[in-house]
Amino acid sequence: MTVLIDQPNWPGPRGLLWSHLVSDASLEELHAFAAGLGVPRRAFDRDHYDVPETVYDRAVELGAEPVSSQTLVKRLIAAGLRRRRRVAS
Repeated sequence: MTVLIDQPNWPGPRGLLWSHLVSDASLEELHAFAAGLGVPRRAFDRDHYDVPETVYDRAVELGAEPVSSQTLVKRLIAAGLRRRRRVAS
């Protein structure tokens, strides 16, 4: 299992900092890990889950590999799993 998580550095709802949770193997792996972590499917956005700082430590305990945001994106791209937002025309 290769699930990655970056530091909770992104400001978000409820005054919390947020992390990105991704897999560099498959979306199925990512969905299964998120479900085991108790993260609802509605937190999924194209290729990652947005997760609050309150679940960061638990994600790492369950096996998510802490990486920098830059490393997370590079590995997601290298795996062919990066899904960019479409630009409105």
